[in-house]
Amino acid sequence: MSSSDASIQRGSSTTVECKPQYKALLFLTYQSLGYLFGDISLSPLYVYQSIFSGRLNHVQNEDAIFGAFSLIFWTLSIISLLKYVVFMLSADDNGEGGTVALYSHLCRNAKFSLLPNHQASDEELSTYRKPGYSNRNISPSSLKRFIEKHKSTKIVLLSFVLLGACMVICYGALMPAISVLSSVEGLKIEAKIKNNSMVPLISCVLLVAIFVLQHRGSHTVAFMFPPIIILWLLSIFMIGIYNVIKWNPRIYQALSPYYIYKFFSVTGKDGWTNLGGVFLCVTGTEAMFTDLGYYKQTPVRVAFSCVIYPCLILQYMGQAAFLSKNLSAVPISFYASIPDVLFWPVFVVAALAAIVASQAVISSTFSIVQQCHAFECFPRIKAIHSRRWINGQTYIPEINWILMVISLVVTVGFENTIHIGYAYGIACLIVGFVTTWLTSLVIHLVWHRSLIVAVAFLLFFGSIEVLFLSSYCMKIPNGGWLPIVLSAVFMVVMYVWHYGSRKKYFFDMHSKVSMRGILTLGPSLGIVRVPGMGLIYTELATGVPASFTHFLTNLPAFYQVVVFVCIKTLPVPSVPQAERYLIGRIGPKSYRLYRCIVRHGYKDVYSHEIDFENELVMSIAEFIQLEAEGCSGNLDGSGDGRMAVVRTSGKFGTRLRMSESAGVEESDSNNLPGALTVSSSKSPTLKKLQAMYEQESPELNNTRRRIKFEVLNTIYRDPHVKEELMELVEAKRAGVAYVIGHSHVKAKWNSSFVKKFAVNLYSFLRKNCRSPAVGLNIPQTCLIKVGMNYHV
Repeated sequence: MSSSDASIQRGSSTTVECKPQYKALLFLTYQSLGYLFGDISLSPLYVYQSIFSGRLNHVQNEDAIFGAFSLIFWTLSIISLLKYVVFMLSADDNGEGGTVALYSHLCRNAKFSLLPNHQASDEELSTYRKPGYSNRNISPSSLKRFIEKHKSTKIVLLSFVLLGACMVICYGALMPAISVLSSVEGLKIEAKIKNNSMVPLISCVLLVAIFVLQHRGSHTVAFMFPPIIILWLLSIFMIGIYNVIKWNPRIYQALSPYYIYKFFSVTGKDGWTNLGGVFLCVTGTEAMFTDLGYYKQTPVRVAFSCVIYPCLILQYMGQAAFLSKNLSAVPISFYASIPDVLFWPVFVVAALAAIVASQAVISSTFSIVQQCHAFECFPRIKAIHSRRWINGQTYIPEINWILMVISLVVTVGFENTIHIGYAYGIACLIVGFVTTWLTSLVIHLVWHRSLIVAVAFLLFFGSIEVLFLSSYCMKIPNGGWLPIVLSAVFMVVMYVWHYGSRKKYFFDMHSKVSMRGILTLGPSLGIVRVPGMGLIYTELATGVPASFTHFLTNLPAFYQVVVFVCIKTLPVPSVPQAERYLIGRIGPKSYRLYRCIVRHGYKDVYSHEIDFENELVMSIAEFIQLEAEGCSGNLDGSGDGRMAVVRTSGKFGTRLRMSESAGVEESDSNNLPGALTVSSSKSPTLKKLQAMYEQESPELNNTRRRIKFEVLNTIYRDPHVKEELMELVEAKRAGVAYVIGHSHVKAKWNSSFVKKFAVNLYSFLRKNCRSPAVGLNIPQTCLIKVGMNYHV
């Protein structure tokens, strides 16, 4: 074949490969229009109304209208386009965005975490660092050393992150209220509604429907989200062009920043006081970054730059052109600028777009709460990740109903979008301000740019946000107090939970049993070893927890195989399934003590899978074999012994034979060829009791798979391996019990008043939120609780 033919063939193959990439890009861009940009695309409903409220309500000046549009244009261009699309989307954490993702990125590159549960093996994860990136050969900056050295700076950094997360929760409650209320306000024009309470009442009905739809699952109508938002964008785009052509084509002159000067010349101090209304044009921009994990950077950039930005600019330009000739229509500027023949179609589309945008924002709030919970900064909640919801999204029932109550109270209490806009704007502005500070740290500590570059980024965008914040300070008595109060409540709860969890962890660390004490007891541990497998849940990644010895002190008997299970969240978005289980041994082989560290990322939803027991048995069997072969994979230098990521082994799943079993107790006569017989160590009485109990609990039979393990009849180089595998299978067949601590946390008698308040509040939250067994989805029939008193 000639070189020209080869080049033609390579060119055609490249074209074929590019087509699926372009299709995927277009599809993700199409999806992002429905899930990311609904909020910001609804801002034209209330921006001009908020700017010209209060003392500017009766401004009869074309320069003021032109100046307001100029402010909107440059705010959208600098904050949304330059800050987020150009810079922020590049500050992702393995594709994830948001305040928690930025904090995770920092913790992964510096010792900023307040919980000392880091292990060397954590850094070996494939998702821990970006491919080809390493900072081991880069000398740490003085700022990094300063933060790592002083605990107070770490607390300030965490508090700053929690402030941003609290404002996101407020944002999730206020956005549905202002969007729905502003979309329904159009009825005042066409339907001539005189009763002021009618519009809030209709809005409340729609809000209840929105949150009920979240509860029922929005997957059945999710395919309609992008078309609705696209139809809305097309509507405001065409209306904007129509208004520019019909009312004032000279509006393009307002693109000049000179009209900003003229705006403040006309309005004076009142213009600065109402500057917060301008910031409402960029509310929703943070969603681009927060929900980045569901999409990719390129589709989001394409969607905003090519669709959202032009549509919004033309819509705001059209409204300004209309208002320049109809100054009295400022309070109802959006609906008043719509041609009469298009009013009802646009009204219906606006209401539908408000519902779609609210769904996306509420889901984003669930995600941030779940991430805070993963970092021990939020009380235990039930996070559901099911096929009933959109792929990758989380549903939290408690947060859903809390947001609904807040939205209803705000809608009924304020009754107008202006005061809600003050509260909404402050929440969004503080989230953006926190993001700016964290990004400047990422620029310096993660990207290793000079401190001058990081400070320049902070000063440029931070000064603009401080300017808007100074304006909002004047609006605190008129509704701006709401997000401050709500965030203060959430902040206290979140920080107290993290503080209590940290104190409890340190207490466990200091109370854990020494290995010397375990070794002196001998293989029987000085107790009666009964058939079965005991899974002891602990937060410690090393050592033996005090709850284990506390249990043995009161009941000197335990199972023949003991596994200490630690569920650990790493500062990564997600941990691959193959790297999730870290298996090791505690003490000599004859003790039959193992450790399993289940590693998750902050975006992973931990659900105690039905097959967890089976996967655990297979992982321990693989570890036994790898240990005997002397190739135990990724090692961790903990004092307990070697830890291995066993699922990365090429032979994983082949050490034991696994088959489905339909009976209550597996029959030894049904062994597969080539497998060794392992008889059950349960007595006939225990078998009969188990059968009777499972007949009384049919739901247990319907949800739990029955797996039969058998040891392969092969020749082992070490005969002790075969013995240990058979004992493991026998223990699994005898039954698995879950042992968790039932903690009672109290403050020491000589503690300060503030510490007593924090510890008592933490204890109250532990008693009244979901128990660990519910959060881990542990079967109640196999659960053993061990009471422990903590004096911290």
